[in-house]
Amino acid sequence: MFKGSITAIVTPFKNGAIDEKALRELIEFQITAGTDGIVPCGTTGESPVLSHEEHDRVIEITVDAVRKRVPVIAGTGSNSTEEALRLTRHAHEVGADGALMVCPYYNRPSQEGIFQHYKYIAEQVPIPVIVYNIPGRSGVNITPETMARLSKIRNIVGVKEAAGSLRQMQDMITCCGPDFIVLSGDDFFTYPLLSIGGNGIISVVSNVVPGDVAAMVDAFFAGNHAKAREIHYRLTPLVDAMFIETNPVPVKTALAMMGKISDEVRLPLCKLTEANSGKLKKALQNYGLIA
Repeated sequence: MFKGSITAIVTPFKNGAIDEKALRELIEFQITAGTDGIVPCGTTGESPVLSHEEHDRVIEITVDAVRKRVPVIAGTGSNSTEEALRLTRHAHEVGADGALMVCPYYNRPSQEGIFQHYKYIAEQVPIPVIVYNIPGRSGVNITPETMARLSKIRNIVGVKEAAGSLRQMQDMITCCGPDFIVLSGDDFFTYPLLSIGGNGIISVVSNVVPGDVAAMVDAFFAGNHAKAREIHYRLTPLVDAMFIETNPVPVKTALAMMGKISDEVRLPLCKLTEANSGKLKKALQNYGLIA
């Protein structure tokens, strides 16, 4: 259902507002390059600083621009269960193919609270749900045992796993069974996760090199592991540059350097420091993305 190279797309801003034209152009850039799916309103899309109206509109624009050519997995998570339910229901109603729901952040719920949060929403909206486990941002880790319980709910179909542990990824594959989708939430782990039976990546770096990330995953699934490994090693310095400061500041700066969007972000995020901007520019030059 959801497999391969899936891009967590940025939300471009222009003079403080959503730049719809630039967003549509980014989506075309992605699909033309071979991306297997688009995630609007994720962390990379600056969902925490979008108003509810803007959040809804970004998903609507994405669904309209994609036109069913690849799956749209809308970011609909919140630390409020009722808010996440509203966002998920809207995504379903406007035609998104799936929902990506982050583990409730700041509240730090128990494992039972996490289970009940997802169960409550999944039972009310029939859209396929990808659970997003990122303890570095949410403050709590979803254990493989809890994920196994969630995997038994009919429309909870997978996890975006970003705890930074290949062992936890393996345990989730083991606990949840072969039909449960396990996607990396960290670009560095894409190739290692594929090697132990994962299904792909929800990627940041694919915002700037969608063709290469797709080629790596495609090569792996075609059995050409040597080519996939070669691309993985080539991508690694660029991946490192995308996280030189808090995501999505570096990736939006990179896209601006490539002439695709403005580098605007919203507070409390701010523009890349001058020193890190120079390092990022060098990484893009070394990769051949800019002169």
